[in-house]
Amino acid sequence: MNTKALRQKILDLAIHGKLVPQDPNDEPASVLLERIRDEKERLIKEGKIKRPKKAKATSDKPHYENVPFEIPDGWCWTTIEDVCSKIGSGSTPKGSNYSKEGIPFFRSQNVQNDGIVLSDIKYISDEVHQSMIGTEVVANDLLLNITGGSLGRCAVVPRDFDIGNVSQHVCILRTVLVKPEYLHCFILSSFFSKSMKITGSGREGLPKYNLEKMLLPLPPIQEQERIIIEAKRLQNNIDKIDTCNGNLVELISQTKSKVLDLAIHGKLVPQDPTDEPASELLKRINPKAEITCDNGHYQKLPEGWCLTTLGSIGNWQSGATPSRLQKEYYGGIIPWLKTGDLNDGIITNIPEFITEKALAETSVKLNPSGSVLIAMYGATIGKVGILSFPATTNQACCACVDYKLEQMYLFYFLLANRENFIRMGGGGAQPNISKEKIINTVISLPPLKEQHRIVAKIEEIFAQLDAIEASL
Repeated sequence: MNTKALRQKILDLAIHGKLVPQDPNDEPASVLLERIRDEKERLIKEGKIKRPKKAKATSDKPHYENVPFEIPDGWCWTTIEDVCSKIGSGSTPKGSNYSKEGIPFFRSQNVQNDGIVLSDIKYISDEVHQSMIGTEVVANDLLLNITGGSLGRCAVVPRDFDIGNVSQHVCILRTVLVKPEYLHCFILSSFFSKSMKITGSGREGLPKYNLEKMLLPLPPIQEQERIIIEAKRLQNNIDKIDTCNGNLVELISQTKSKVLDLAIHGKLVPQDPTDEPASELLKRINPKAEITCDNGHYQKLPEGWCLTTLGSIGNWQSGATPSRLQKEYYGGIIPWLKTGDLNDGIITNIPEFITEKALAETSVKLNPSGSVLIAMYGATIGKVGILSFPATTNQACCACVDYKLEQMYLFYFLLANRENFIRMGGGGAQPNISKEKIINTVISLPPLKEQHRIVAKIEEIFAQLDAIEASL
């Protein structure tokens, strides 16, 4: 599968401020930027770093016009140069003067996105190292390949690393008060690769000046730490997926479940205060409907939402199985669905049919096209589907046949509550839920317009996840 796309998505969310929540108590990045400037000034005065040849004008609140994208409150735009005390490439010892042991010497092949690779590492003597002291690598530096086919590859030097040197194809970036792991996330993002101003035609390269001036979205230091932790957690999950594609199916399933959970709790899309409240919608659907008491699961619903029961938003009916002894009941033209035919999606094929005689003489009911179905018995409890044509069902299936809310919101709500339905079914040899349990289930009802927005967002995200799964 394309795990590379997943990794890029994580990084892109990270640098857009969408990977972890913001905390208004965090020190703003603008304050962090001032502290970085003060620290760099201290290092200059102590002779540890050189002052830039062209001093930059500073302001309390740096402003950049035509910024590439919006960033959250508390973040600020800056440049890579502003947050680094060192940006510079190395050099190669004359005559490739390597030693069998000594100071590690990193070339571009030793720099990989997931870390420093010590296989095929070269060494230089301490004497050669002293002559190349300007290219010295220390712990927490970032190494960035700036030429050739590996251009853009980047690694963070481990914290327990001592000293080393790099070749001219590798650039050292040494951050000041900024987490190197955050800058690493930024460099590996698609935004960085698209923003690189590369020069050269034969062996392409990223000039130092172009690198220094690249815009960097800077979060508060506390959020950098949260981003690093969350990105590492997600990347570790993807590492596992790389070794076992089967894990991806479960991850996608969990992600979809999380999306649905956010949706039915009003956390997937923003609310619009101009939307007609759901209580008004409910009055039109069922004037006699009463908002149920909170069972503790929906304590923080957004303004404009309300709680009711599934039985209040539509008419529900279960099916039946015509007697198999009556052969004239089967082989007709009326589709007859069993719970095994439910596919958690739009139902376009039902393999078995009953006759008009069966419909007339038994308790089986014809459900109109668009009916939303849910399984009530056995291992299929909680499976759902939507009829794309009129059809009947067996007694193990319940259908909502008349409702005035967004069809797909009802469908996704049922899908989100599958585990709840399974628990209601019990753990017996033949677990089951009754129609009464279904119609008494509490549903969180958003305004109708928000239902449309929720469904659109779910389908957008699910389409992306389905595309990933299809690539397996």
